Amino acid sequence: MRYIIIKTAGSESVIHCGAGTFEKYVPLIDGQIYVITDSNVFALYNHLTEKYFKDAPVYILKAGEQSKTHFNLFAILEDMLERGMQRSCTVIAFGGGVVGDIAGLAASLYMRGTNLIQIPTTLLSQVDSSVGGKTAVDLGKVKNAVGTFYQPRLVIADPLFLNTLPAREIRCGLGEIVKYGALDRQIYSKLMSSDIFSYDFLEDITYYCIEHKARIVKDDEYDTCGLRKTLNLGHTTGHAFELYYGGMSHGEFVMTGAFYELFIARKLGICTGEYADNLIALIKSVISVPAYENLGEAARLALHDKKNSGGLISLIVPESEGKSAEIKLNINEYAEYLYACAALLKKGEI
Repeated sequence: MRYIIIKTAGSESVIHCGAGTFEKYVPLIDGQIYVITDSNVFALYNHLTEKYFKDAPVYILKAGEQSKTHFNLFAILEDMLERGMQRSCTVIAFGGGVVGDIAGLAASLYMRGTNLIQIPTTLLSQVDSSVGGKTAVDLGKVKNAVGTFYQPRLVIADPLFLNTLPAREIRCGLGEIVKYGALDRQIYSKLMSSDIFSYDFLEDITYYCIEHKARIVKDDEYDTCGLRKTLNLGHTTGHAFELYYGGMSHGEFVMTGAFYELFIARKLGICTGEYADNLIALIKSVISVPAYENLGEAARLALHDKKNSGGLISLIVPESEGKSAEIKLNINEYAEYLYACAALLKKGEI
């Protein structure tokens, strides 16, 4: 078991990760508790909610991204009010990224802020989304359009939950892990020298991904000075594809987005040689990258990305080991590069 502390100007977040953390730290949670989970997690782990949160109300969302709406957000807030939750209560997000995002937002809004504890149950939420304080719901066709920065008081990332994840959820989490590998030299080295699907590797790498994100969040909590923007590598294109095409998990779309954006970086001479080849091979070892059609329409959804400025689309791309760069393209340039990448994928030339 290891822990990391994120101290920011207004808060402190303690992240415990490793085997046994759930059993050790959950019994220490006291006071009035409100649990938010989803239908999949509840079906698998209802025995844990009954054991550790037996007197607490449990709000169950339908599993899936489609539940991350303002309608469900206000349904949660109304339920909290009806059940007499006080400002001193603790909201527990017991689930994956969707649960963590909407529960975090509810905690930040209810009576202007309650305590928040994240207990992530997916690989993606353990290595990334449960840490750092970003909360959100989607609005229309824009992901995470409504949200806040609100640090959890505690994060408990126990690999015991990885045992029940289907292969697709492992690939989903690997999408974020590969992203961190493109940003962090040490994580990249571990990715290149390990069986990335092994349980031991996933347990170990979780700590290093959290550690990397913690360093960024400490210095750029509110995403204002450019450091935190690097964590969006692969996400501009990944989010656009996710919204337009659907059919894959968020992490798989992040890897797909990273692949297309890496193609652009290579074309511009930003990321080249063996390093670029290794990243491409790493992505292709996890997923089969789609050669999409109608990329012009999908590209337009990237115009909504929060990182954009001056009417240009912002992409964070790998440059060299442990170093990234920002590319800014107009919509026509961006779409042309996407089409060029897809054409080579269709021919099997990339």
